Order: sequence, then structure tokens, then C-alpha cells
Amino acid sequence: MKNVGIGTRVLNFVVDTLLVFLISYGIYKWHSFYVFYYGARDIDFYIIFWLTLVVYYFIFETIFLRTPGKWLSLSKVVNLQDKRPALWQLLVRSIVRIVPIDCFFIPFLDGTLHDFASRTKVVEI
Repeated sequence: MKNVGIGTRVLNFVVDTLLVFLISYGIYKWHSFYVFYYGARDIDFYIIFWLTLVVYYFIFETIFLRTPGKWLSLSKVVNLQDKRPALWQLLVRSIVRIVPIDCFFIPFLDGTLHDFASRTKVVEI
């Protein structure tokens, strides 16, 4: 299987981040209603965003091996042997995504930090 290029990875990132933002914003507005009317404890938007990001990637990549961004670019996540990644690999991959400088590791690791840490890669289908 052929690894996807940087342009495809950027497209995946933009589409998925937009979807995560919209989902997070909806959750935040729903939560704000409960804070205002019922006095629930307030949670900052960035916490909701990061939690949504981890859950979003973990659920989509566990069930489908791809997110909506990867569906758009016809790519999927596999382990280094081009097989389905283990559950722990997908969990590590999802959690490491919250590192803000994840993409800056591309020149040094020949991929992103979440690929390196989880021993996975994104390939074309």
C-alpha cells in the first residue's frame, strides 16, 4: 500500500478539525445552557474541544479505520504491517493528537508524532 502525501494529510486535518470544532461548539453551547439555567460547573471550550478531538478520532478510526477527512481523500489507517491497527494503537494515536506541535515532527520522523508513537501510518485505498 502506498503512503499518502503531505497534501492529503493536510486535507484530512482541515476537514476533521472543522468537524471537531462544529461538534465541540454544539456541545459547548448545550453545556452553557445547563450552566446558565441549572448552575452546572462551567467547562472551558478548549477542554471540550480536546476531549471531542480524542473521542472523535478514536471512535471513527476504531470502527471504520478512517475519519470523514480520510473518506474524502480515500485513505485509511493501518499498522506498519499494512493490517488493522490494534485498539491500543488507535487509542495512543488519538491521545497523542492533542500535542499542539504534532505536525512539526514530520521532517524528523518521516511522519507525524501520532503515527510514530502508535506505530501506524495512513495509506491510500
